[in-house]
Amino acid sequence: MNRKDFLKTSALGTATIAAIPTKVWATTPNEPLKPKIVRKEEGQKVNVIGDQQTFKLTGEDTAGKFTLIEEVNPPGTMIPPHVHTKEDEIFKVLEGKLEVTVGETTTILEAGDLAFAPKNIPHSWKVVGDTDCKTILSAFPAGIELMFVELGQLPPGKPDFQKVVAICKNYGIRFLG
Repeated sequence: MNRKDFLKTSALGTATIAAIPTKVWATTPNEPLKPKIVRKEEGQKVNVIGDQQTFKLTGEDTAGKFTLIEEVNPPGTMIPPHVHTKEDEIFKVLEGKLEVTVGETTTILEAGDLAFAPKNIPHSWKVVGDTDCKTILSAFPAGIELMFVELGQLPPGKPDFQKVVAICKNYGIRFLG
């Protein structure tokens, strides 16, 4: 095959693969994002196995770049150690106290503090103290909100942990221990 035919064939193959949709909210490279104002009482509310979340920005709003979620939870609410393979997360505490473990480091975050949990690094969190904790969770890239919606549709009461594990696995998240 000569160089010209190779390049033509390669370009067609690449174009075909690129045309396969990967995200519902994909945009063209030059398409600008639409501005959005979100008031404090606005957003989709989801109870994710006891984690009270309000989606402020989702992949639909950010062309899949990131998700921003507000969480307000009472003391004792926690997520056990787990690992993400697809997204990095940032936890910023606005009110209350959040005990966060990222890798080998455990610390208590208070209002104004934040923690960065890169993908492939184990992490967990727990609301501590005697007041509710308000936290902003940012995830890069977006997509994790789809998992949270699915988890939020599980029946009320004590969750079937095997179902939770299976749902999370579909989104590249695994629990430890």
